[in-house]
Amino acid sequence: MVSRAYTVAFQGVEARIVEVQCAVTAGLPGFSIVGLADKAVSEARDRVRTALSAMAIALPSKRITVNLSPADLLKE
Repeated sequence: MVSRAYTVAFQGVEARIVEVQCAVTAGLPGFSIVGLADKAVSEARDRVRTALSAMAIALPSKRITVNLSPADLLKE
């Protein structure tokens, strides 16, 4: 299953469109964020996990990959 959402990243004063793709696949359970994300974005997986836990919502026991595209643009 792949879901898509769109957001922006700022490059100087210019806003660039960022496509966020989330894939949930079979495999060892895990949550990863790829696509040249800085440290704050990489730590978001812990914040997502904590927020879902606080709402008593469990992550599926599958592999979750979040891709931030374009890969050559630093996301903050």
